[in-house]
Amino acid sequence: MNDTTGPSESATTVLQSTMRGLACKCPRCGKGKLYAGFLTLAPSCERCGLDYAFIDTGDGPAIFIIMLAGGIVVACALIVEVKYQPPYWLHAVLWLPLILATTLLPLRAMKSLLIALQFHHKAAPGRLVDRAK
Repeated sequence: MNDTTGPSESATTVLQSTMRGLACKCPRCGKGKLYAGFLTLAPSCERCGLDYAFIDTGDGPAIFIIMLAGGIVVACALIVEVKYQPPYWLHAVLWLPLILATTLLPLRAMKSLLIALQFHHKAAPGRLVDRAK
């Protein structure tokens, strides 16, 4: 791997890591792109050479987004239903675009935020500790 082009990873604050994550940039240097596609990760950073093989966000970003979007859409739908009682087709016209907007738009930033925080805190898979008897 190449040397970093920015500050060392130990000098990075949580706020800097958060901003790098929200900007979808490399968690180490903050300059290289994190994604090769919409949600497809690049193999490594084009600037500092950080190998992205360590990244494993699983379903975390999707769960956060689904819970937030579900709360927003359900609250809005209930308010509109109680106040105006529109026909069902109007509910579909109103809420399907809102569901797509509140789930797909923030998903990329949420995934990269979790990746940046995982890198910042040096998260690793759990291991069993062999304790001496």
